[in-house]
Amino acid sequence: MNDRLIIFDTTLRDGEQSPGASMTKDEKLRIAKALEKMRVDIIEAGFPVASEGDFEAVKAVAELITDSTVCGLARALDKDIDRAAEALKSARSSRIHTFLATSPIHMREKLRMEPDQVVAQAMHSVKRARNYTNNVEFSPEDAGRSEFDFLCRVIEAVIDAGATTINIPDTVGYNLPQFFGDLVGRLIDNIPNADKAVFSVHCHNDLGLAVGNSLAAVLHGARQVECTINGLGERAGNAALEEVVMAVRTRRDIFSCDTTLDTTQIMHCSRLVSTITGFPVQPNKAIVGANAFAHEAGIHQDGVLKSRKTYEIMRAEDVGCNANRMILGKHSGRNAFRTRLEDLGIKFDNEADLNATFARFKALADKKHEIFDDDLQALVSDAIQEGADEWIKFISLKANIETGKAPKAEITFFIDGVKKQASAEGSGPVDATFKAIESLVKSGCNLQLYSVNNITTGTDSQGEVTVRVDKNGRIVNGLGADTDIVTASAKAYINALNKVFSERERAHPQV
Repeated sequence: MNDRLIIFDTTLRDGEQSPGASMTKDEKLRIAKALEKMRVDIIEAGFPVASEGDFEAVKAVAELITDSTVCGLARALDKDIDRAAEALKSARSSRIHTFLATSPIHMREKLRMEPDQVVAQAMHSVKRARNYTNNVEFSPEDAGRSEFDFLCRVIEAVIDAGATTINIPDTVGYNLPQFFGDLVGRLIDNIPNADKAVFSVHCHNDLGLAVGNSLAAVLHGARQVECTINGLGERAGNAALEEVVMAVRTRRDIFSCDTTLDTTQIMHCSRLVSTITGFPVQPNKAIVGANAFAHEAGIHQDGVLKSRKTYEIMRAEDVGCNANRMILGKHSGRNAFRTRLEDLGIKFDNEADLNATFARFKALADKKHEIFDDDLQALVSDAIQEGADEWIKFISLKANIETGKAPKAEITFFIDGVKKQASAEGSGPVDATFKAIESLVKSGCNLQLYSVNNITTGTDSQGEVTVRVDKNGRIVNGLGADTDIVTASAKAYINALNKVFSERERAHPQV
């Protein structure tokens, strides 16, 4: 195991805890299939006890995935562990990940437990999880601020109780690479039975050091890293999977280990997660940003033309940057459409859904000559959203804009099955559209974010609009795509409102 680094992806669990990033069961399944195709070792599918929706999502992932281990998170409580075990019952390979805080501030202020009680509870929970699976992970929450001697005591006890993976989390992103790496190394050296478990790390990015802390731990003996696609996660996010994986692979002169991931799937996974969650990837984001392999400076361009190695430490092809090719057009048939979607990990339960999405594809192809993989991802996401049982459904939009006159929007949509029309003026066509919707819906939401991104290149590209709204402290994202930005904006706002008023939206575990 010394030469292999295990990748534990928690996009579907910790990544989903980003405000507004909740995913439906179907969306989780799409991401899980993409992670499996990338050969991720462990997929943490959710927190089964958090809600019925999360339980069903974890259960569905467990039933679908065959090549990766599916993991469920559980607090060190009997009800959590039993619920996780029930959700994972159908998994070909399963893991229960249980956790309990060990830092003085957490034990005193949150748990209200004495150290001896924490040790006893941790052991009990690991033993209970072992009744269901021999693959049990234990995390001493807030390990980065825990007392070293007590941390050793807890970890030695849970390994004796049957834990096979010990995860050291920097829960609040407080640590620095030199000290965090040293902490992991000292734990491995000082705990008598450390050789009976794989040591893991789970780092948050509050100080921008999640990847640095994770890599420092790997250098000191950690052989599992918990991370997310695009660094998604609560607060400032988690260690970005793509950065950890490519750092280890690129710097083999430093790291004595490597992953077994198919890195050519990285860009596809990144785009899929961004589309589903509505969290755009910044252009200068390492590995997966639009500018990650772009060269503007003349000196750089000259060097790259002579030899790519002068300024490129990895090939764009290695992370799947060449995957965004034109693959379909308006003359493409249904079978070609279906086959390409299956290549992207997208399958339909029935012909009716396929036919409806194919009709959307044809309509898009009439507007946009070249159809790329990213267009297909956005198309399917849009179809899934509109195919859902939604309170508000978009029908059509007319927007007028003329220099010197107030822009006006007229929108037609269904509200609870009843066709409605509304119009309004605004400072721009998008503002007018949102005001027209609100004139009938009267949601009481506050718009926190409005963002537009082009899905592919060219002036005929689909625009992808993300809106974030807040209602009484509840934050949701809405996503819409169309070759017309105003129409995409209307779809995004309606998508967000449907989430606000949906009783089926999952509650985050921390609520």
